[in-house]
Amino acid sequence: MTKTVEFLFDFGSPASYLAYQRLPGLAGRTGARVEYTPMSLGAVFKATGNASPGAVPAKGRYTSVDFRRWARRYGTEFNFNPHFPINTMQLMRGATALIDDTRFMTYCDHVFDAMWREPKNLGDPAELAPVLRRAGVEAADFQALVERQETKDRLRAATERAVERGVFGAPTFFVGEEMFFGQDRMDFVEEALAA
Repeated sequence: MTKTVEFLFDFGSPASYLAYQRLPGLAGRTGARVEYTPMSLGAVFKATGNASPGAVPAKGRYTSVDFRRWARRYGTEFNFNPHFPINTMQLMRGATALIDDTRFMTYCDHVFDAMWREPKNLGDPAELAPVLRRAGVEAADFQALVERQETKDRLRAATERAVERGVFGAPTFFVGEEMFFGQDRMDFVEEALAA
């Protein structure tokens, strides 16, 4: 039986980006299937009383340096987005709407890259449109997808379920019911998959 690792993420999280880049290697080494779960990190923060590290200036400066250290260790190109923080609600709705679509992974690749590898202001429709086009989604179609009530409800339900399971930030992983928080806990995730 194939093991599954659930990956709960938000594009606005640089730690989610670093983890996302490492997931194919982890899946290859363990034979695990990755289940991608978009969630609204802002809503998670609100529900749990948590906040972005950037909300504490000293912590924000430190985590910015620390993410660069981790990126170097992983050999991952990482450039802090000068437009951060960006409201990612539309982007996360897009991931939710496309999750069962063949374009889902391409969409995630391009959005994560435009957020943290070649930073763009993805809150600006003019900067977002070419990113969407490269992912095979036209801006007008994207707008229709993210405005569907079904999409909004699905993202809200996934976020509420995450909070009920104890999620307080991104990325969060589940192997069975065992939870792991942070891109720097992927060794534990791999150990759990190997057990």
